[in-house]
Amino acid sequence: MKKLIAAASLLMIALAGCQTNGNDATDGVVRTNEPAKGDYTAFGDAFDGLKTISDVDYYASDQAVAEAKTQFRSENYGNAGALFYKATRLAPNDGVAWLGLAASCDRIRRFDLSDMAYGRAYRLLGATPEYYNNVGYSYLLRGKLQDARTNFLKAYELAPNDPTVANNLKLLSSSVRNIERS
Repeated sequence: MKKLIAAASLLMIALAGCQTNGNDATDGVVRTNEPAKGDYTAFGDAFDGLKTISDVDYYASDQAVAEAKTQFRSENYGNAGALFYKATRLAPNDGVAWLGLAASCDRIRRFDLSDMAYGRAYRLLGATPEYYNNVGYSYLLRGKLQDARTNFLKAYELAPNDPTVANNLKLLSSSVRNIERS
């Protein structure tokens, strides 16, 4: 009986974290907890039924992402990074979590880590304005102004009315005009 209860509990946990690809109304990007195609092969046919569940509104990483965004807005970038990292462990295919992790790493000047996270975010999210804007800001923080401009312009082409992209282009312009040499 204990084995049956344990198996039922594991099935409930698995069902709670699964969903089909769809748009998250809060941030406009695709988020999923499902492994990439082909990752089910190790489990045989056991998970075939789970792939079709479409009415689950919960993502395993949602709480960690929400807390991470709060920490990021409060300029607690180390805490934000730790929470985004937790979210990437809970849902490895959550592109928003990877993008947030990259931005947090930028703010603590761990560009080696942010580059890896941006690579993963790109594979999951693709060429979105948010992606190019964040990569542009990363280059701006590094002092690579030409690379920053290239990425900001890509973001602007995809979202010409986005105020964040417009503000970052203005910030870049002021950075170019106010270069200080030591």
